[in-house]
Amino acid sequence: MNYLWLAGAILSEVIATSSLKASNGFTRLFPSVAVVIGYGTAFYCLSQTLKTIPVGVAYAIWSGLGTVLIAVVGLVLYKQKLDSAAVAGMALIIAGVLVMNLLSKTAAH
Repeated sequence: MNYLWLAGAILSEVIATSSLKASNGFTRLFPSVAVVIGYGTAFYCLSQTLKTIPVGVAYAIWSGLGTVLIAVVGLVLYKQKLDSAAVAGMALIIAGVLVMNLLSKTAAH
């Protein structure tokens, strides 16, 4: 269940951040409301995650995967370009999250 809370936190944050772009500086109502609800939901879910997952591990996964997902959303929805250095950096982020979860004893509860 703890990783479901974390997944909820990540998805909510990605929705909120995508909506932040769409809100056009909080001048559009529905995207602006989505920002507030999305970030509120993200922090609530993250707080539930921190009951069982160490804060450093949870935050590394949340911020790392959130960064990668936001870059993909930017690519797909907003037609923002990713160069090879950006793709390599995202691959390193994913690799770091995997190393923390699969090889590190820090991730153990």
